[in-house]
Amino acid sequence: MSNAEDVKPAPPAPKEPQERIVTTEHRQVINGKTLEYTVTCGTVVLRDYEEKDDGKNGKIRSDKARAEFFFTAYTLKDAKKPEQRPLTFSFNGGPGSSSVWLHLGILGPWRVATDAMGNAPPPPYALVDNEHTLLSESDLVFIDPVGTGYSRVAEGEKVAEFHEYQRDLDAVGEFIRLYLTRYGRWGSPKYVIGESYGTTRAAGLSRHLQDKHDIFLNGVMLVSLAMDMQTLSFDNGNELPYPLFLPTYAATAWYHKCLSPALQAKPLAEVIEAAETFAGTAYNAALMQGSRLASADRARVAAQLARWTGLSTEYVLRCDLRPTDFRFFKELLRHRGQTVGRLDTRFLGSDRDDAGEHPEADPAIGNVIGAFATGINRLLKETFKFDADAPYVVHAPIWDKWSWKDFANKYVSVGDSLRRAMHANPHMRVYVASGYYDLGTPHAAGDYSISHLGLRENLQKNVSVSYFEAGHMMYIHEPSRARMAGELKAFVTAT
Repeated sequence: MSNAEDVKPAPPAPKEPQERIVTTEHRQVINGKTLEYTVTCGTVVLRDYEEKDDGKNGKIRSDKARAEFFFTAYTLKDAKKPEQRPLTFSFNGGPGSSSVWLHLGILGPWRVATDAMGNAPPPPYALVDNEHTLLSESDLVFIDPVGTGYSRVAEGEKVAEFHEYQRDLDAVGEFIRLYLTRYGRWGSPKYVIGESYGTTRAAGLSRHLQDKHDIFLNGVMLVSLAMDMQTLSFDNGNELPYPLFLPTYAATAWYHKCLSPALQAKPLAEVIEAAETFAGTAYNAALMQGSRLASADRARVAAQLARWTGLSTEYVLRCDLRPTDFRFFKELLRHRGQTVGRLDTRFLGSDRDDAGEHPEADPAIGNVIGAFATGINRLLKETFKFDADAPYVVHAPIWDKWSWKDFANKYVSVGDSLRRAMHANPHMRVYVASGYYDLGTPHAAGDYSISHLGLRENLQKNVSVSYFEAGHMMYIHEPSRARMAGELKAFVTAT
């Protein structure tokens, strides 16, 4: 028998998370129009609601706390029928990104100050009134998935459980249901907007909300589309990305004046259209031949590929006609000692040296991440009065830890979820925004995904696609932001 001193006390029960909501009132004059609105931000507790048999012909109800979910909601005051006003739920991608990009880039009443191209000024940065805010037409709710922003798992829970496709849908979908219920918004036209992996989430949510919560959306807005990872994955044996990335290679080479004088003299749209024709015909046919491609044909295709990419014929041949994205970032301007960005190829970087095949960093994201991080931290603390010592996580490095068990042994593809949601709800419309200088999610890859949804002909008109002379976050580019904002406003008011 052991001594009493050897008996260890039971560990304390996990601490129950507490909800914390802060509400503030605001008034802004934007473009001569006064916007009066309420901001509600804070954490709500997500719970698992389930009933189990107690073994005595009765039920035991469980409502275990799983996570604290942070959100920021803008609600316009004095609307004629506030409960029927459009409501847009917004999130970004990664996976592992907070909602800050769409929030402070285009949708909210403040935005990060940048110049016309999208360059951020020197630190400490600034926020300015957003003359294009969607708040004028729709109330806004910005969602930070678990592990981003101030969203955290409850004590005793495993964060990895939230970092996979279906569990992410479960959590975000439950938050949307809870928000609609608590704030009396079931009668509002409902929209979601997602960027990058946020489009993966949005496509999945469009069906998940129907199946799980009987929530039918009026519209889905997809910014920098990523619904079919096969179109984006440069794996051995997967030829699909090469012709889909080529038009953006051509656009990038045109922008940096790396094409022949005859091609440089053409408008960007013409260059892209011609590059798409080559990519979908001669180039695609050559890739399908593999090692059976005759030497003369290989040389001819290499010369054409060099013409459209700005790379040398010799380099293209050394790549076996298959220059990957990272090789392109490093090679295109190697002779100038520069690299091009991934998320926006207009931006330039420089490495320690000009050897190697991979740039050290993405100059596009480095240009703006500090400004967006400063903006959201100042806005939440100084303007919305949400005080927290914990870090607001703008971008959590969890992509390589994300679980894809729902797509084991196959490429992630969620287009069919969107198709099934549209077939079940033929009133739902889809808006797609693509940047010509985006090599994270190239526009041709997005077009391929849309054209392969399998929509019936009568529903194809429900999908509209817009292209912008900017990158992944096209809204940092002033002309693109203005046009995109107008299209988003028209989209949410068309119900």
